[in-house]
Amino acid sequence: MAGFGVAVGFGLLNVLAYNHAYAMTHYTDGSSRTGKPEHLSALDTLKVLVSGVRVARPVSDRNPSELDPSCEALTLAAADGGSLSVWLCERGPATPLVIVFHGYAIEKTKLFPEAKAFLELGASVLLVDFRGSGGSSGRATTIGVREADDVATVVRYAKERLPHTATVLFGQSMGAVAILRAASERTVAPDAVILEAVFDTLLNTVRNRFSSMRVPPFPSAELLVLWGGIQCGFNGFKHNPVEYAKALKCPALFMHGNRDIRVSVDESRRVFAAAPEPKAYREFEGVGHESYVLPYPAEWKAEVSTFLVCSHVMNHSRAGTVRDDDR
Repeated sequence: MAGFGVAVGFGLLNVLAYNHAYAMTHYTDGSSRTGKPEHLSALDTLKVLVSGVRVARPVSDRNPSELDPSCEALTLAAADGGSLSVWLCERGPATPLVIVFHGYAIEKTKLFPEAKAFLELGASVLLVDFRGSGGSSGRATTIGVREADDVATVVRYAKERLPHTATVLFGQSMGAVAILRAASERTVAPDAVILEAVFDTLLNTVRNRFSSMRVPPFPSAELLVLWGGIQCGFNGFKHNPVEYAKALKCPALFMHGNRDIRVSVDESRRVFAAAPEPKAYREFEGVGHESYVLPYPAEWKAEVSTFLVCSHVMNHSRAGTVRDDDR
């Protein structure tokens, strides 16, 4: 009888994990969404565990001109037959092109602060919506797996149609992971990469979500990764940015907030350690899984500017200056 109870309990746990995996990888209509896991009450956490999360499809009604008067909207054909929405802020072929990739469950306009900072430093900027987000087609996400195909598509377009002195890839969280996977699995070869809040394995980042809800991660995280991979057609246990990072063939700047509970500093440092030289690492005090340029505008721009100059992507005359009122 006890064995039967255990089997029923394990079966129920698998059903819940299956539903959670689907909910986390398939966005819903409307603006209603489950709050951040670390902000949920005990009752809300119980409701989420039973009924699953709700992640609304990320959309925005902002216009390209809000980023910069020169910014224009473009549509690219995605590798799977869908479309990708990108916004181009062109400063001319004598400048480096920074291609900006967003994180999980957001869209490109959430990275306006970073895009504006790159423009101030003298770069051209290409903002990208991953599949399922913003103006791009679809409603699903694979947490960086097939998003690597989107990275490859955009980089190929940029190199064929947008000649610049250099191509730099910037990504936050899932965007950073997609860049690393594209470099490893899709032979994408940028001139430099800037990676923020990069997780080390899909399993660990799922574990962190359960921990932030004050729920033991084992075996729920393992089951969620298993079923999510089955639903989306990939092995989630092999989604490993530490291994991807070994394939980098360009300078890399890693940045992280030391109060990030979604992706720990140790996880980020493991990815950094795996990347070959030349590379640099910067932590920001008191910052969580969020923008670093907003609380630290001067420091962020100085770090990025120094990296781009040292990487021979940008010379001092084009790197811009940090104004006193930014400090």
